[in-house]
Amino acid sequence: MAFRIGSFPIPAALALLATPANVTAAPIYDPAALQADLRFALDTIEHQHPDLGHSVTTAKLEQEGERVRRQLDHPMDQAEAWATLAQINPVLADGHLFIGLPDWRGQGAEAVRQGTGFFPFEVRLDDSGYPVIAAALGGVATPLAGRRILRIDGRDARAVARSLLARTHGDTPAFRNALLAQRWWLFFSKLYGTPTTYDLELSGLGKQHHVAAGHALPAILQRDTDFDRLFACRVDADGSAQLAVASFVWEDKERFLRFSHDCFARMKTAATDRLVIDVSANGGGNDDMWKDGILRYIATRPYKQGSTYLKRERTGAVTAGTIETPTQPVPDEPLHFAGKVTVLIGPLTYSSAVLFSNVVRDYGFGTLAGTGGAARTRQSGGVQSVKLPNTGLVLSYPRFVLDPPSGARNPTYLQPGTHTQ
Repeated sequence: MAFRIGSFPIPAALALLATPANVTAAPIYDPAALQADLRFALDTIEHQHPDLGHSVTTAKLEQEGERVRRQLDHPMDQAEAWATLAQINPVLADGHLFIGLPDWRGQGAEAVRQGTGFFPFEVRLDDSGYPVIAAALGGVATPLAGRRILRIDGRDARAVARSLLARTHGDTPAFRNALLAQRWWLFFSKLYGTPTTYDLELSGLGKQHHVAAGHALPAILQRDTDFDRLFACRVDADGSAQLAVASFVWEDKERFLRFSHDCFARMKTAATDRLVIDVSANGGGNDDMWKDGILRYIATRPYKQGSTYLKRERTGAVTAGTIETPTQPVPDEPLHFAGKVTVLIGPLTYSSAVLFSNVVRDYGFGTLAGTGGAARTRQSGGVQSVKLPNTGLVLSYPRFVLDPPSGARNPTYLQPGTHTQ
């Protein structure tokens, strides 16, 4: 007997993992409740998105919704409900628009504390669609790093990756591949359970490897709560410096501002003339972090974080507008950096980090380098979240869509290169 999530069968041994006697069994939702949640999500997206055509047509959304609805024909717990409903995520094609798991960071950390083991490796996806071992779960080095995973518990690993990508949100396949790599441990557990050991077939090794589940806190959960993992400054003797900013979110903003002030002070003392600002893993956050913590030191003229926009008002109306008020540079900033600025982008550069990159490019404050083609330069934002009424899954959707400062929509996706204004 096998349970089925969407079109992917799941062995009963995994679907019916033993539940300790003192743990309450997960609630089960009947098909009517599941279908009602799907309809609620579709209606909310169609009625609340400021410009749905930014990423998907209504017809395509409804078509995908009907495909998913037909799978909601039997009772499901929350994990299976997510694995079914989240199949609309790739079609939505926007990192701010998706059906997600509630408090997945908090619940993931709590599961580790309670002794749950997850997939034992951090991975990346290669160009052929294989997961490749990057490190042990949690980021510790492993001699298996660089090995392709060919099979997982008898399943073709590329098929497993495809099944997880079929639930992953984001603008493009490149974005979704990078996002899945960070959350492989999470998505795998929702589709295939949390066995205590994994039978893995790896490239270059002629036998199956029985690997115990990992009990370390996954790397993404470690990073997001550790200031020193998110932010780093290196000033070298050759006149170069690197400022790594992996998020524009930190509860104590003043700590970030002290950090960035110290970094630019060190550059001033060292007479640095080349600066790389690394936002290649920055998923966004608050605009004031980069305005006050970075552009304060490199901006040479007034700038706007965007140009024209469409916004869904609280009343339900959609208004079109233009950002009129620029942010002024600080003319007497003693730590102003006048050297060459390069902003390093990557597949995970998103949201406010894209706005930052747009500003640097469009106003000529620096050049973009790295890997592009993953996120739109025209960004959605003002993200709202609502719980689906029955399953408690979370629907996230944007309230506005903002054009870059230049107003240009070409190129569609953020790319390395020079300014457009």
